[in-house]
Amino acid sequence: MKCICDRSALQEALAATAGVALARTPKPILQCVRLTADKDSLILTAYDQEVGLRYRVSQVEVSDPGEALVSCDRMHSIVRESNDETLSLETKEDHLHVRGQDSHFQVVGQNVREFPPVPDMEGEPSFKIKIGSFRRGIEKTLFAAARESTRYAINGVLCESRGKKLQLVSTDGRRLAVAAADMEDKPAEPLRAIIPTKALTILNRLHLDGDEIMSVRIMPNQIIMAAAGVTISSVLVEGNFPKWEDVLPEGGDKTLEINTSEFLSAVKRASLLANVESKGIAMELSGKDLELRSRSAEQGEAQVRLGVNYTGQPMKIGFNPEFLIDALKVCDETTTMEFKDGSKPGLLKSGPDFQYVVMPVNLS
Repeated sequence: MKCICDRSALQEALAATAGVALARTPKPILQCVRLTADKDSLILTAYDQEVGLRYRVSQVEVSDPGEALVSCDRMHSIVRESNDETLSLETKEDHLHVRGQDSHFQVVGQNVREFPPVPDMEGEPSFKIKIGSFRRGIEKTLFAAARESTRYAINGVLCESRGKKLQLVSTDGRRLAVAAADMEDKPAEPLRAIIPTKALTILNRLHLDGDEIMSVRIMPNQIIMAAAGVTISSVLVEGNFPKWEDVLPEGGDKTLEINTSEFLSAVKRASLLANVESKGIAMELSGKDLELRSRSAEQGEAQVRLGVNYTGQPMKIGFNPEFLIDALKVCDETTTMEFKDGSKPGLLKSGPDFQYVVMPVNLS
């Protein structure tokens, strides 16, 4: 293999593959990135045996097609610290030579044939969707998914088709986020899959055009997501996702309407002196006022007041401020919250397609 590659494009590709390659593993080969130079591009591939990423770099001049398999972390560090506009890559025996204007790195490689095969897009996609629409749905749900829960089915985001809408749902047992994204066409068959958080995190980190169309193929135990130059593959999360629609609270007769940025700022400030153990802030609603309080014997007391649009009887309810902050970060300009009483979950809404259920905390 011999080629000259634009350094910034190569760095972006290596940053993406570094999110897949495992830093710690009993299989050193999974710490590697495979470099494949064809006649007009350089393809970088990383795989952890669950999630795979193919990233095509087109800003390259290939004089001798070929392959190399080297440490992803080492390669990323070399390219990141380089000051050159272009870098030369060349394989000789079992080494990859990386050359800049005033530098030369000789990186020990591994046998490319030992790198496990990575699934690729084959056959017709299950649906197509604009990357921007898909990404917004992911951003509004990914944060609420469980992290390494013993309830394996909630360690991902549920995606299911509703006509031309793709419903995305996540929960960690204490909160529930629901969003929707518009597909290009109604799928031929109903779709339902739980996508692991790692695959969706990688997708959200990629620098892709929001107007570009992504093809998605869902199989019994795998998902393939492909756009121009990028293919992400992942096994699906197994298990039965909770019946999330049963969790959406009904009958809330108290409604708060508020500017999102003002609400977010107030929650952040009120949480500064929250008790480390309870991590709770109190919300007191009365008339057109919202008062946020936190108190701890070790830290002191915080109080923040806002003028709001509130309808209903006065009430007090406690929430984990981190759960509110996570949701408010992805809300539109205006946020609405509905309550039944201080012991029941709150329902947060923003825009036409986002709902968020958050459990109250006991502040006593």
